[in-house]
Amino acid sequence: MEELQSILNTIIKEKQGYITFLTGAGISAESGLPTYRSIDGIWIKGTKYHRPEEFGTFKYFSKETEEVWQYNLFWKKLIAEAQPNEGHLALTEIEKLLGDRFKLITQNVDGLHQRAGTQKVYEIHGNKQKVRCSKECSGPIDFPESVKQKEYDEDLTEEDKNGLKCNQCGSWLRPHTLWFDESYNEKYYHFDTAYHIADHTDILFVVGTSGSTALPVGIVETVKIRAKHIVIINPEDDTYFHHIVRGIKTLNILKESSSSTLPELKKMIEKIIK
Repeated sequence: MEELQSILNTIIKEKQGYITFLTGAGISAESGLPTYRSIDGIWIKGTKYHRPEEFGTFKYFSKETEEVWQYNLFWKKLIAEAQPNEGHLALTEIEKLLGDRFKLITQNVDGLHQRAGTQKVYEIHGNKQKVRCSKECSGPIDFPESVKQKEYDEDLTEEDKNGLKCNQCGSWLRPHTLWFDESYNEKYYHFDTAYHIADHTDILFVVGTSGSTALPVGIVETVKIRAKHIVIINPEDDTYFHHIVRGIKTLNILKESSSSTLPELKKMIEKIIK
């Protein structure tokens, strides 16, 4: 951590590029939400009948809409029961300390960063607290209050079905999340903005993410090409991100949890600024 303190001291006092955090499911796992790719994760277990890469697609939603919504309302229940942890709260304090130099890009769709108080969050995979028309006649809106969270085996009620229809065209609403058969874009998932941030980042903290989706990998690769600093915070030490940045001189690896490391990082930044 002493080396990191020295690096941060230089970067903060230079007052130039962004200090960026890229967060993934690992930070929310410490709030009790299962990850996709851990040994107990949703990716491994799949749903009752399907693996996520089949089930979590617009193609499957178009055929089995009620089943997909049933599963997503169960996820809504898990998210509602989860609370921001010390890692989320520390990032909120870091944002206050760094101001406009702070950038938070998250793969998470649970909204825990916002519930912790972070003001500016770039959600590159969407947010399960919002929905949009499946026919794209309207943009993202808040989740309909009439539609309640479910246990996994609960069926949709007629009230649920009515609440999950678009007010403008009557089509099904869909979760405002990026599915496996869809592409990133700027309109919904901050594609161009994420690369702009990466291209102006002086130090990137990669927190609780393994590097299994394209845009996060592109962000890390961009910072790596620019020979800027990368810090991986992850109890696991054999993720794809570890492989693609191995050997670079500007790399620091902290094999620790985000809930313990980020509060210490906050103290470090506070000491430099004050």
